[in-house]
Amino acid sequence: MAITAQMVKELREKTGAGMMDCKKALTETDGDMEKAIDFLREKGIASAAKKAGRIAAEGLTSVMAEGNEAVILEVNSETDFVAKNTAFQDLVKELAAHLLAKKPANVEEALTQTMDNGSTVNDYINASIAKIGEKLTLRRFVIVSKTDNDAFGAYIHMGGRISVLSVLEGTTDSDAAKDVSMHIAALKPKYVSRDQVSQEEVEHEREVLTQQALNEGKPEKIVAKMVEGRLGKYFEDVCVLDQTFVKNPDQKVGQFVESKGATIREFIRYEVGEGIEKREDNFAEEVMNQVNKK
Repeated sequence: MAITAQMVKELREKTGAGMMDCKKALTETDGDMEKAIDFLREKGIASAAKKAGRIAAEGLTSVMAEGNEAVILEVNSETDFVAKNTAFQDLVKELAAHLLAKKPANVEEALTQTMDNGSTVNDYINASIAKIGEKLTLRRFVIVSKTDNDAFGAYIHMGGRISVLSVLEGTTDSDAAKDVSMHIAALKPKYVSRDQVSQEEVEHEREVLTQQALNEGKPEKIVAKMVEGRLGKYFEDVCVLDQTFVKNPDQKVGQFVESKGATIREFIRYEVGEGIEKREDNFAEEVMNQVNKK
């Protein structure tokens, strides 16, 4: 049976599913509208689509390492309650294992890939949405490689609220690498070293600090020297090598890493929901709205 645009539109309106999913459902069911609805529901796509407008800003971050490869990822849910659900935690582990095995270039590519269970990543997430009852999303991930002479630092904080993956070159001491990642989780640096900070960012900070010093009434002839001193403090805030090591206040992170004969090649720090605008629910208002509907 020929599938018309009108049929696709009707199914889309009834289920909220995407156009391509609707077309596929109608094709698979020979244009039978009711069977197509069931097809989408069975796939978890209809219920997933209805939740598409919700904000998923909770969830879990995680790290998985196998040999010389590791992945750090964030999977979001709508509530922290679901993040503690075993089924959701299992989903995160399965997605991590898939990402490590198939190494997609980005989330879009990952969603189209077929998992070992025969489902595409997208369909599997949609099936989990139908089962768990919340909007779930694979938000981001990074796959990292190292050599036999390097160490991964994998650290997961508060059960997955924050995860850090670091790479130390020149050492196989994974405990030292984990200590560095623990420090990064706590102090939230943006860069490894000063040379990673762009000149534009340094100049902007210098301008702000200069104006700050002038506003404090400091004499112009000493402002420049003061600003350079304060810039040093700024680098301590944003560069991990300049920071005081959380496990030993008498030592900088750079000194700790150097004592291991190593260097920090890179790190990735994920915190659940960072950068996502969360919906602020007014509970009292919500209750009154429900009362007024009755």
